Amino acid sequence: MTVPAWGLIPFVLMLLSIAIFPLIPATAHHWERPRNQLLVALVLGLPVALWMILAGESVSVWHALFEYFQFISLLLALFIVAGAIHLRGDIEATPRNNVVFLAVGGVVASFIGTTGAAMLLIRPILKTNRERKHVAHTVIFAIFVVANCGGLLTPLGDPPLFLGLLRGVPFTWTFGLFFEWLLVNSLLLLTYFALDRKMYALEDPSSIALDKTQQEPLRIAGAVHFIFFAVIILAVALAPSIDLHAIETGQATAMSYVPLREILMLGAAALSLWLGSNEVRYGLNAFKWAPILEVAAIFIGIFLTMIPALKYLGQIAPKLPLNELTFFWITGGLSSVLDNAPTYATFFEIASRLPGEPRIGFDPGVPEFYLVAISLGAVFFGAMTYIGNGPNFMVKSVAESTGVKMPSFGGYIQWSVSYLLPILFAVSGIFVADGLGWQIAGWTAVALIIVRAVFKGRVTDRTPVGA
Repeated sequence: MTVPAWGLIPFVLMLLSIAIFPLIPATAHHWERPRNQLLVALVLGLPVALWMILAGESVSVWHALFEYFQFISLLLALFIVAGAIHLRGDIEATPRNNVVFLAVGGVVASFIGTTGAAMLLIRPILKTNRERKHVAHTVIFAIFVVANCGGLLTPLGDPPLFLGLLRGVPFTWTFGLFFEWLLVNSLLLLTYFALDRKMYALEDPSSIALDKTQQEPLRIAGAVHFIFFAVIILAVALAPSIDLHAIETGQATAMSYVPLREILMLGAAALSLWLGSNEVRYGLNAFKWAPILEVAAIFIGIFLTMIPALKYLGQIAPKLPLNELTFFWITGGLSSVLDNAPTYATFFEIASRLPGEPRIGFDPGVPEFYLVAISLGAVFFGAMTYIGNGPNFMVKSVAESTGVKMPSFGGYIQWSVSYLLPILFAVSGIFVADGLGWQIAGWTAVALIIVRAVFKGRVTDRTPVGA
């Protein structure tokens, strides 16, 4: 099936709905309700699904729905289990302590997933900063580091890398991306520290004084639920799901029809929900279903309207000037708006048709230098918009439920363009592109980012910065 350019219209309308409806006074209140978000998603998505089915592309629809099922099952399981764990206590909301929160989240994200790490840490971060007026920037950098860039080191960290594991990429291959992970997260943390110093200096002294008096040692409530995190992690790493390829080729066994991975993940979540303390979940964590319902509603529309968009991309791919650099930027740019997991899968398949050694993955495999570019682009650029990665919207929703005024869809992009995009340019020059000129450009960008952070972090008054 050949998809015309106008086939992109439903997907574009879906993006515009997410960006515009919250900004219009007449629609903003209605858009906040997940049922209205679901209505918009289905109005745009169901006609696309019907079009694909009538055009003989029913397999594409089933694949999209199944990937959505896998996607939402993982997010739901991690969201529920994280809600049963609470980091008690209240430390001083200094820039140093906030950086430690984000740094810890950036490390654990690779091992319990960006969703699990984000849901586990966002509430303690918000509680720690509740006396402060300027908090939105902290949530934004939590999305950058914890909900996205920290998840690069293992296939458990971010959904795109998990799709690579399913395509034969060795579990330990992503460990080789350590220096890319270290550079990006270090620069983000440095930038955040400088910015938070400036913001801290602008806080009301009485609020800072109150924060200093309301401190309590940190301790974990509900630590036993880390067992359920372990079950989810092992299920992702080891358990099979429905084998669509075997079913479609007539080689299916009885187990090919069993979504064992999702059964184990959702079973662990159900046990956590049943056995967990209501005081921890609904009291200390103020647990609400709205964040995951919002993600579920919006992303069903994205997954359905994305079908013709990805097909159109596959059609024009042979005309694109594909090399390491363009793989990085095109995969990344599309991951910002298409959700990074299916975008990764699309470019993985495109790269498998190109020559190059060594090759990674099931036969025929993907040239490793292309796989590096695709992996970096999919994971890092997922932080560029609220819809680039599933946890982004969840973090935003949790923050707003506590009274933090978060930027709009377009407002968030201004932050990511200003602070994240220069770092990604540096990555492309240092780790992706070939040639001395690109190396010089990349390291020059790093130097400029550091200089900007130093100047931004300068505090010119006598307000204590606590760092």
